[in-house]
Amino acid sequence: MKDNIKSVKIWDIFVRIFHWTLAGSIFGMFLTGDDFKNVHMNLGYFVIVLILARILWGFFGSKHARFSDFIFKPSTIYEYLRGLIKGSPKHYLGHNPAGGLMVVVMLISLLITAFTGLKTLGTEGRGPLANKHISIVRPAFADEDEHDKGSANIGNRRQKEQKSEFWKDLHEGMTGFIIFLVIVHFGGVIVSSWVHKENLILGMITGRKIIE
Repeated sequence: MKDNIKSVKIWDIFVRIFHWTLAGSIFGMFLTGDDFKNVHMNLGYFVIVLILARILWGFFGSKHARFSDFIFKPSTIYEYLRGLIKGSPKHYLGHNPAGGLMVVVMLISLLITAFTGLKTLGTEGRGPLANKHISIVRPAFADEDEHDKGSANIGNRRQKEQKSEFWKDLHEGMTGFIIFLVIVHFGGVIVSSWVHKENLILGMITGRKIIE
């Protein structure tokens, strides 16, 4: 029986480093969101670089790292999930259809979360998306009524506060969605490992799978 079991290299070093570095960065961002904003911001920049690098690797990386290897048709994903519920899903060497879908959804969601975070910073006058409006006082309006000026300033301030709250709420909502995805991902790894009788967590550390 042991003669029929072999170890197969699946995940390259980039995929493994990306996976665990991203996991650690996301965890770090959850811990630093409220009290250590500068650390949170720098981790956010780092996550953006990680995601962009992973997207490039999805086109030019090793076989099982490429999007072409784990992006499946909806019907294939449905069939896999149905087989998973029945306890007899089709086995895949790389990401299974459900896992591949999770990768794509996670990458897109993290990019949206990062963008909303940058927009939130921008409303505070920080970051690459900061609002940089230069106000020029023209001589013709130098004698403008001070009351009108005050009203305009209050209106602008309220508008900025509304924008800030909008992007902040959206960012927090996306953060909650990321937490949900992490929980689903972890649960999927546990279920798939049990059904397929393979240690997916160990595989993402060693890069290898034990198959018959």
